[in-house]
Amino acid sequence: MIRITLARSPSPGQVEELQRVVPEGTRLGEALVQAGWLAAARFDEWWTPVGLWGRRVAHDTPLRDGDRVEMYRPLRVDPKVARRERFVGQGSRNAGLFAQRRPNSKAGY
Repeated sequence: MIRITLARSPSPGQVEELQRVVPEGTRLGEALVQAGWLAAARFDEWWTPVGLWGRRVAHDTPLRDGDRVEMYRPLRVDPKVARRERFVGQGSRNAGLFAQRRPNSKAGY
């Protein structure tokens, strides 16, 4: 028997963690089905991104003692788009190198 931790965030600001003891040789997808976080019959859920300790892996990855299995939810906004929108809102004088400028100095210094 091996001990694993299952973690997921169903909504922003909310984290669920479960400590489980599973038989040796259990695969990641099987552990999620046993926890009730993934229905065995639903094909689309098998495409849900999962990982071990922050690294994305496949559902058929064998688990080892002490593994932290994480279920990821899709991003609502592409990080590049979000940064671009923040920059537009702040303006070029309040972001990046220009945010902390010494009085009477040239731009960018």
